[in-house]
Amino acid sequence: MLEVFITSRVRRKIVMVYAKYPDFKTHIRGLAKLIKEDPGNIQRELKRLVESDFLKVEQKGNTKLYVTNKNFPIFKELQAIVVKSQQLAAKNKKES
Repeated sequence: MLEVFITSRVRRKIVMVYAKYPDFKTHIRGLAKLIKEDPGNIQRELKRLVESDFLKVEQKGNTKLYVTNKNFPIFKELQAIVVKSQQLAAKNKKES
């Protein structure tokens, strides 16, 4: 269901991870392993999500860690949409 509103597959996966787990912190390669996507594509989408203020960057030495901005104006609503979208997908999968 979320694919209707977020057309980029990689961005959708990133938003789902950070909305579902708001305390999650990771670097590009860690996220690439988790969502099984190319680090280059992830870097591009992370840049967009940081620019939109959905994510924040924390510098730890030479490593950039990406973390959810819990003060993002529609964070709670987006989080609810992600959870409902996953519940709907699970329900549809059971019915198939």
